[in-house]
Amino acid sequence: MIAIIDYGVGNLFSLTASFKYLGADTVVTNKKEDIERADKIILPGVGAFEDAMKKLEATGLVETIKEQTAAGKPLLGICLGMQLLFEESHEYGIHKGLGLIKGTIASLDEDLKNAGIENLKVPHIGWNALRFQEEEPLFSKIKQGDCVYYVHSFYGTDCEASTIATSEYGVTVTGAVRSGSVYGTQFHPEKSGEVGLNILRAFIAL
Repeated sequence: MIAIIDYGVGNLFSLTASFKYLGADTVVTNKKEDIERADKIILPGVGAFEDAMKKLEATGLVETIKEQTAAGKPLLGICLGMQLLFEESHEYGIHKGLGLIKGTIASLDEDLKNAGIENLKVPHIGWNALRFQEEEPLFSKIKQGDCVYYVHSFYGTDCEASTIATSEYGVTVTGAVRSGSVYGTQFHPEKSGEVGLNILRAFIAL
């Protein structure tokens, strides 16, 4: 069973529909006992980092998430859910994250401007090609250059040791990360057509 954490900021309909299509047993929950009983965990998220982190803390599940992942249970953070895995975010201030992935969430707009790139819009919205480490099990069912769907204004930086996939958007965007059993995708697999479904299939099979 896969526990999809409901803390008020996730795109739950698309996720549950995707897993239902794939025949996976899921529960949308904010209960500790469901997380503990589950085989895998999904941490979705859309919106602002600070607000999302406060809402996640309000569920009382932060320590449960850390305990379960420390024990080796696979977790997949999606979009803002991936960003919450990082040590901190610089989105309108400095805010602490879960600390499961070493690195910082930074402004894509600022980094594009610092690179002298003025012709790319932020948020980064739309399809982009994925380059990934071949040995990663999360990507066992897709091929290099397959496109996935992004919607974001901030992204992971200083996380080279955990980066398992990237895309190019003026600068190199961290597309996916992994540390142990903790995975994160900046893109939305549930909105990425058959490629995204194959990534979710691979997560189910972990």
